[in-house]
Amino acid sequence: MIERHESVVVTTFVRVLVPLAQLFGLYVLVHGHESPGGGFQAGVILGASYILVALALGREALEERVNERACVALAAGGVLLYVATGAVGFAGTAFLDYAALPGPGSPVRARWLGILLIEIGVALAVAATLVLIFCRLAARDAET
Repeated sequence: MIERHESVVVTTFVRVLVPLAQLFGLYVLVHGHESPGGGFQAGVILGASYILVALALGREALEERVNERACVALAAGGVLLYVATGAVGFAGTAFLDYAALPGPGSPVRARWLGILLIEIGVALAVAATLVLIFCRLAARDAET
């Protein structure tokens, strides 16, 4: 069973570090198409921040913040967002043709929006999947 860590230093450090890590994960997501980073890296950072909460503050703290059904829905929603964004390109020429995205503005703006939507979908799917795998493995460990 994953229990709360006894050290005040560890629990306080995690309470300070987790919001900063999540903010950095969002930065990596939004800035990922212009620099190193992107959806996968942001999803790993966000998922790891929730796993860190469970390791330091206990499984109950994670269960207060995260629902396993919501993780399944977010993972599926991330994949659906990716596929839906890519499928809009079929109206143009090919799958993931971002210039075919509807909306005001130039094709350059549409490409920027398409890449951001793809990255958000990947980040959601990766973060939710990591947390879900951790929750399932932790539950399996508690049963034995």
